Amino acid sequence: MTTRGVLYVHSAPRALCPHVEWAVAGVLGVRVSLDWIRQPAAPGTWRAEFSWQGEAGTASKLASALRGWQLLRFEVTAEPSAGAEGERYSATPELGIFHAVTGIHGDILIPEDRLRAALTRSQAGETGLENELTRLLGKPWDDELEPFRYAGEGAPVRWLHQVV
Repeated sequence: MTTRGVLYVHSAPRALCPHVEWAVAGVLGVRVSLDWIRQPAAPGTWRAEFSWQGEAGTASKLASALRGWQLLRFEVTAEPSAGAEGERYSATPELGIFHAVTGIHGDILIPEDRLRAALTRSQAGETGLENELTRLLGKPWDDELEPFRYAGEGAPVRWLHQVV
């Protein structure tokens, strides 16, 4: 079963750009050449978007291939497909990697065991429930990546053809 998704490299130092391409090519098994543009939110860095198609689980392989570089900010998404939920991975140097399962409408689906663990930590006084829930929803990653999502002039535009 195949799915498709998008890799968003929000910021990468110029020297890292070819390594990102090699890592993505290694996962997809085809030569990859990304269209890099300057990232105005972090001068001296570059950004790129890449649409991909592959087997279910490709998003996790892409995220794993990219996660070791501390200066890289990225997101990988995969659409739901027959027999597989969608996925979203977000990574920042400060926060590390975040993973969420997504449903057919793009909503984050939080597994029961993660909710129970959040309740247990908050009831034990380790952290507040609101803090636990915001982390389960990926809000710290969204807050950190938001300025990088706006690429400025010359950014590729993705038109949505179907509204659910």
